[in-house]
Formats: sequence, C-alpha cells, structure tokens
Amino acid sequence: MKTPRASHARPGWRARVAGLGAAVLATATAVVAATAPAAPAAPAAPAAAPAAPSSGWNDWGCRPSAAHPEPVVLLHGLGGQAVSNWFYHGTRLAAAGYCVYSTTYGQGAFGDLVGGLGSMRTSARQVDAFVDRVRTATGAAEVDLVGHSEGTTVAAYYLKYEGGAAKVKDFVGFGSNYRGTSLSGLGTLAKAVLPLLPDVTEFVRSQCASCLEFLGPNAFLDDLARGGFTVPGVAYTNIMSRYDTVVTPYTSGRIDEPGVTNIVLQDRCGLDLSGHLAMAVDPNVNLLIQRALDPQAPPPFRCRPALPAPF
Repeated sequence: MKTPRASHARPGWRARVAGLGAAVLATATAVVAATAPAAPAAPAAPAAAPAAPSSGWNDWGCRPSAAHPEPVVLLHGLGGQAVSNWFYHGTRLAAAGYCVYSTTYGQGAFGDLVGGLGSMRTSARQVDAFVDRVRTATGAAEVDLVGHSEGTTVAAYYLKYEGGAAKVKDFVGFGSNYRGTSLSGLGTLAKAVLPLLPDVTEFVRSQCASCLEFLGPNAFLDDLARGGFTVPGVAYTNIMSRYDTVVTPYTSGRIDEPGVTNIVLQDRCGLDLSGHLAMAVDPNVNLLIQRALDPQAPPPFRCRPALPAPF
C-alpha cells in the first residue's frame, strides 16, 4: 500500500535559536530522550543487536520449532535501542523456546546507542527490512511482533502501510500508543507553543522527528487512524497500565476494532503498580506477552506484586 505523504514545515533553522530550541525540546519530550542529535537517513537493512551470552536471543542459527513456528521481532521505544529495551523480555522469550530478534531503528548521530528519533514513517520501512532479514534467516513465512511504546506505533504503521500485513501473524504491544500523548500535560503545552516558533519547531524536528509525530493532532496520527488502526489477518494485543505517565491518557493504547484484545495490566494483577518504563522489566507483562503469542498453549498466569520504577 502506498505510504501517505506527510506535509512539511518550511526548511532551515538559524543557529541563534538553538539554545531556545533545546529548552522547548526538553519540555516537549520530557522523559523520552529529547536532546539526542539529528537523525540521518535510515539504513536500508538495520543490523540486529549482538546476542547476550547464552541468552538464545539474536541467534541467527535459530530455527523455529513446531510449538513456536513464528520468530519474534522486538521493537523498542523512543530513546531505547535493541539491547537495553529487551534484556528482560528478550531473554525470557528465548528461554520459552522462541527465536527472538531485535534491532535499533530511527537512529541519530549516536547510532545504535539511541533509537526511535527519526520519523516513524521511515522507521516503519526499517522494520520491514529487518523483518525480511529474519524471515530469510529462519525460513519462516511470518513473524510475530512485540513492541514497547513507540515500538507499537511504528508496528501499527508498518502493518498498515509498509507491507507488514502479509508478513506478521501476531502483534503484541505494551505501553501502547496509537493516538499520541499529552505527556501528562507537557506535550500539550509544547504543542501550543511550538506553532508560534517555526524555527524552534524545525530544531525539534531535526533532533527528534518522532517527538512531533506523537504530539497530535498531526498528519502522521491522522494517517495511522484513517479507516481504523488495524489490518485484517493480524491478531492484535494491547497491554496498558493505569499508572502510565508517559502515554497519557493510557487509553491511547486501546483499539476497539475486530481482532484486538485490550488488557489493562491492573485488571489482571491489581498488585502490579508498574508504569510505562517498568513494564519493560515486569514478569506479569512477560507472561501476558507469552499468552498472547501462544493462545493455544498459554503459560499459566500468576500475579506477582510489582512496584513502579523510580523514573
């Protein structure tokens, strides 16, 4: 399907506004890596992260089993990357018998150390290239996607506009976000201020194009929502937390369409206080991911108390 064309603000920004731009960028993106340098053009075929010793994760010799025939591709959040976002869930999915792979997309000048900064339209094309690499290496016709935060938004766009519907069986997202975020009010403030400062807007765009795409309404979010968020043939699962202070409201991660399962973490485990970032190391979230990936033989769910992360 043809990718919609986004509108572009006037190009260029002057050095004298850089200091003010940095301040607005920090406000606009708050806890999501706002100060990273400008993102270059996306590579054609993103590389995977190195496997952790004995983890079974990013093992390019892995062959999917009959029990888990689809390899799992992990998509990190804004400011995350292939290793740091997945050292918990990645190793546990591999231990459960899945072939598991991760990559960094949307890189800036820091390369694979910081991801998710580029436009999510471009990141979706990077994901497509990586999915093709995984399918070729494993011989699998389809993969499963697991995304955190921006990884859910990029995945949804990939499935809808970049050919993912024919290559993906199951999509599981946690800390999901499809309608943008107010960032507990900071994003709303930035959205009101930035139109008054076009040069600053260009500075923000050069540093973190995806940050602006999360501050709705905008062309990217309109394209994502147009005609529905989902595509036929893919099973969607969204895992949300009432204590999420990054995706606000947390219901931005809910999709009420056929073929979608929406889970509020606290409805399954009232003792779990995890917010947006803590979900990346949450055992209850891991079990919910595994149950969504294998509904025919789901592991038993046991609620474990979990405290919010200190950020």
